[in-house]
Amino acid sequence: MPRMGNVKDIERQILELSRDEFARLRAWIAKEDAKAWDAQFEADVRVGKLDALGAAAKRVHAAGKTTKL
Repeated sequence: MPRMGNVKDIERQILELSRDEFARLRAWIAKEDAKAWDAQFEADVRVGKLDALGAAAKRVHAAGKTTKL
C-alpha cells in the first residue's frame, strides 16, 4: 500500500501533466478500474454472492412482472 507521501507526490506530478498526458492517464485509470471491477464481479459470481439476486429476478420474471427492453 502506498504511503501518503507517495500519494501526495503522485498528485503533484499529475497536476503537472499536459492535457494530452492527463487524458492518457485518465483512460489508463478507467481501463484498470474496469479490470478490477470485472475481477471482483467474477469472484463474487464464483462464490455465489449473486445467486439470491438471480433467483429473485427469475421469480419476478416468472410472475410476469418484467417488461421487454
